[in-house]
Formats: sequence, structure tokens, C-alpha cells
Amino acid sequence: MNLAFAVGVATIPHPAKAHKGGEDAYFVSDYGGGVLGIADGVSGWAEQNVDPALYSRELMANAEAVVSSEEMDFDAQMLLEKARTATTSIGAATVIVALLEKNGSLHGASVGDCGLRILRRGRIVFATQPQQHYFDCPYQFSSDPGGQSAADAVVFKTDLEQGDMVVLGSDGLFDNLYDQDIESVLSTIGGPDQDSAQRGANALAVLASKHSRDTTYESPYTKEAIQKVGNWTISQ
Repeated sequence: MNLAFAVGVATIPHPAKAHKGGEDAYFVSDYGGGVLGIADGVSGWAEQNVDPALYSRELMANAEAVVSSEEMDFDAQMLLEKARTATTSIGAATVIVALLEKNGSLHGASVGDCGLRILRRGRIVFATQPQQHYFDCPYQFSSDPGGQSAADAVVFKTDLEQGDMVVLGSDGLFDNLYDQDIESVLSTIGGPDQDSAQRGANALAVLASKHSRDTTYESPYTKEAIQKVGNWTISQ
């Protein structure tokens, strides 16, 4: 049986970044069973009067071009490296890509704290782990020489089953939702079709945005901050 993604996409930028559409970028391709990518522009570049969205958007545009040219043969690490070396914008980004073969093999690679979850029959059965130099400083592709390359990526391969749900997100999702939140939200959306995928993406984005603005909510990000640096009063 051939498998393919039914894709839903939702982005809710931080209110301070909404006027420019945020700093995240993504692409979706129907190559094979589908290819997905997300990049999150590193906001610290704004302090140097550089729009962090420029790097992430070009990185994803380059990744999509590599997929379209069929130059990566389901090699997620190669896809990241080709996209990185083609990117000329100033800035930096964390990134994840996932490539699905029609036989159900899912290939992925990530640098930094963009992440992926796989749900099977309502439960998360696979999760990537973030890469950080230290708290709040993730691995990243960068125009600076000190940035990472695809050789530093977490590379993974796993097999999907019909009906599995795959969630990709930037840290804006996983900083604000626990895995049980993701399971709870997606348990209500219905079957593995395009409309259900879009409803699920919307619901996850809305809840993550709500939590990010709630100063009384102890998010995964806040919890980690308290554990590593003590008292913390900031929302992501």
C-alpha cells in the first residue's frame, strides 16, 4: 500500500512579529509520499538590524528547489546541506525536514530545536530531541562561520503506518505544548484526510499561541528555564 501525507499548515506569529508574517518558514512538496520542512529564523539577528525571516525563508525555498530537482534521493541530511550551502542571506535558522517514501519509510534530519512527533492510534510513538549549545541557544545554520552544518544534524529513519499522524513544528509549538497536549488535541480531529489535518494544525497552533501569552502557565520552556537558570518571567 502506498502512503502519502495529507497536510495541514498553521502559523501564528508572535504578536511583535505578526506585521511581517513572523520568522518561521516552511515548504511542502508532493515528491514521493511528501516532503515537509520548517525553518525558524533566529531572532537575535534583529539586534543587528537583520530580518531573521530572510534566512529561514531562503533556506526553505532552496530546500524546495533541491526536492524539485530530485537531487537528494530521500537523503534528508543531503537535502539540508544542499539547502544550507545555497543560502546566501545573512542570518541563522534552526531547521527540520521529513521525507516520506511511498512504502512508508520516513527519513528526517534536524538541526536545533525544531521538532517532530509521530502519533499512532492517538499516542506519541516517536519524538525528536532538540540540540542546544546551552539553554536557549540551539544548534543552527548560520551565515556566520561558527554555525552548524548538516554533519551536525540529528538524522532519523522510521516506518509509518496508515493513519499515523506526523507533527512538525518550530520551538514555538514545542516550547508551549507538552506531548500530552498534542495527543489530546489531535484525538478530536477525525480521520487522516486533508480537512482533518488542517483542523489539527489550526488547533495546535491556537493552543500553543494561547499558552505563550498566559503568564500563569508553566510551559515546557518555562519549566526548563526554572530548572536551569532559576526564576524566570518570560513567555515564548
